[in-house]
Amino acid sequence: MRIIVYGSLRRKQGNSHWMTNGQWLGDHLIDGYELYSLGLYPGVVTGSGQVYCEVYRVDASMLGELDALRTKGGEYKRELVPTPYGSAWLYVYQRPVKGKKRIDSGDWLLRDVPEKE
Repeated sequence: MRIIVYGSLRRKQGNSHWMTNGQWLGDHLIDGYELYSLGLYPGVVTGSGQVYCEVYRVDASMLGELDALRTKGGEYKRELVPTPYGSAWLYVYQRPVKGKKRIDSGDWLLRDVPEKE
């Protein structure tokens, strides 16, 4: 099975150690979603933008661990989306984003880069 990560689970990010046993398949831009800063980590919601992601192959045990991390308390819900590597699970944020900062670039790693005018 495959999973899409877009924030703190990406390579060289604070929670990337969770992906150690996953196999990185490649990068991907997903359409129809928007990226928001929730403080120390991001959330993706359905929208009109694109989000830069990494796609990994994981086993059922690893997916279970990520579910425990991400879906606890109903903050995220898994959604199956198409990628060039096959369908992959995306954790979609389930709470309101009103008042949260949208990352217009769609790339969590560029969240602090000033936008061009």
